[in-house]
Amino acid sequence: MRRFDERWDELADIKDELAERDWFMGTSGNLAIKVGDSPLQFLVTASGKDKRKRTDEDFLLVDEFGRPVGETHLKPSAETLLHTEIYRRTKAECSLHVHTIDNNVISEIYGDQEAVTFKGQELIKAFNKWDEDAVLDIPIIPNYAHIPALAKCFSSHIHEDTGAVLIRNHGITVWGRSSFEAKKILEASEFLFRYQLRLLEYKPNQFFKVV
Repeated sequence: MRRFDERWDELADIKDELAERDWFMGTSGNLAIKVGDSPLQFLVTASGKDKRKRTDEDFLLVDEFGRPVGETHLKPSAETLLHTEIYRRTKAECSLHVHTIDNNVISEIYGDQEAVTFKGQELIKAFNKWDEDAVLDIPIIPNYAHIPALAKCFSSHIHEDTGAVLIRNHGITVWGRSSFEAKKILEASEFLFRYQLRLLEYKPNQFFKVV
């Protein structure tokens, strides 16, 4: 019970911080944090809640299939299956999914390339890439309306205990071995997206062929 309460507060603190950044427009986004491995159980945001408010119904406990543990009137977030894929395949402890204008625009600009690439940027170190010539590729997958199909496509890009995947015109999902690491990756990703968009404003010909 102590671990449950600690994890609840940990996730609630992240929700409060991201809400301050206005990253939950229109009740969008969802967050999850692992509570146990045997059996696999994790807390996930309840669907349709105003994430700017802190209540006793912000999260619910679900199992390895994303089903509620115990009786509850709460419904897990629509993308809960994305979180289940992460916890099944990695040692990640926390996963975060947000919709921002920047990550949606980036996913549309580079969607046909199926990834957005960054090189020579200091903040790719958040992804544990320390070499001077390191390259970071963030995959972009189609926004399948059928969540099981989305989860299947998403799972093909889960290879490490930390990572990030963009869903085209939908949002980004990140994960890490701790809530701190997951939030760090999310913040770094959003910085890189904003930087790239700003760069495109000033140097469009450097990235796109003018017709």
